[in-house]
Amino acid sequence: MSLFLLLIIAAIVLGLIGAVAGGLGYLLVIGVVLFALDLGYGFWRLRRRPRVVR
Repeated sequence: MSLFLLLIIAAIVLGLIGAVAGGLGYLLVIGVVLFALDLGYGFWRLRRRPRVVR
């Protein structure tokens, strides 16, 4: 869970720096790609978790 949150924070920071700083648009793209990959990783972890039947 901490890896998921760390990647979300990194994606947000990179996206903000890329959007604000002139000439660093590639950081915005990296932030968006990292965010998308992190969401995919999170959904994959949720679906992979075994269901507990009681």
